[in-house]
Amino acid sequence: MLAPTSLSLPRCPWAERSELLRDFHDHEWGEPVAEASILFEYLVLHTFQLGFDFPVVLKRREAFRELLAGFDPVRLARFGEDDIAELMQDARIIRNRRKLEGTVQNAQAWLKLEQELGGETGLLPFFYEYVGGKTVDNQRSELNPVPLSSPESEAMSKDLKRRGFVMTGPMTCYNILQTAGIVNDHLLTCPWHATCHNLAIAEGRT
Repeated sequence: MLAPTSLSLPRCPWAERSELLRDFHDHEWGEPVAEASILFEYLVLHTFQLGFDFPVVLKRREAFRELLAGFDPVRLARFGEDDIAELMQDARIIRNRRKLEGTVQNAQAWLKLEQELGGETGLLPFFYEYVGGKTVDNQRSELNPVPLSSPESEAMSKDLKRRGFVMTGPMTCYNILQTAGIVNDHLLTCPWHATCHNLAIAEGRT
């Protein structure tokens, strides 16, 4: 992500909890994704977030990348019981059978969705349709705080589950929308708010 023009303003408060979160906030969170593959990676990571603080997942991100086929849905969709059993023995990741099996199922659902949309280029526009086709700038502040979910994430959750995705509740879907920059939830007092807004303009997402 481009550096903000001014770093004199404070970051979003949650980003100051650790260096890991600061890096995630400053270099990823809220930046409009340009590739569907990145969006799928966020889907996987936020699936594993269920029941944990996100830093628990971020610390294991590179291990997940190595063991989950580089977050490649084509390869992940082929994982079978033997692969899951092997993953359950590796302490570098969160060893949760339900989440691992769900990740494989979500990869299969992702590929089916991609086929229905006529190819990978249809995926990002599909997810933007949940928010009306363009990035939502939520103008967050103390008077307008960040919620746990939204009507858009509830609609996304319902639709994804209908399409065969699992563990994609409204909170998980909202986390994905935030991380992928489909909604801009940086506080107005955070210098990265304007940066993400300008990136959305540059990419024709507004």
